[in-house]
Amino acid sequence: MLSVFEWPVRVYYEDTDAGGVVYYANYLKFLERARTEYLRQLGFGQEALMRDAGILFAVRRVEIDYLSPARFDDALRVEATVDAVSKVSLGFAQRILRAPDDVLCTAAVKVVCLDSDKFRPTAIPPYIREKIQHAQ
Repeated sequence: MLSVFEWPVRVYYEDTDAGGVVYYANYLKFLERARTEYLRQLGFGQEALMRDAGILFAVRRVEIDYLSPARFDDALRVEATVDAVSKVSLGFAQRILRAPDDVLCTAAVKVVCLDSDKFRPTAIPPYIREKIQHAQ
């Protein structure tokens, strides 16, 4: 079984549209925060990765299904699971939930490792890839 990282998010007024529901693009922000915090928990903060390893992770592809709306002041849980690791990319399976069985959206996100100076794909350093694989 793959390890699931969970990150809490509260819906603020600024996250909602005129109808009082979370604007669709803001789900992407919630998903991004969970992936960032997952890496931080493993000891790989984004700033340190750029400074020390000379890399950054950038989204290459997102497939998202919106199933139910989140609303102002909802307490959400954002999940992130690494379901694929290659030489230069990570695949994440993600969900946003309001309650244990109330899935609001699902997403498949592929991030690619980039050289932070050239912005070109580069190999994920072995010590990072190994730690991510071990955390699964």
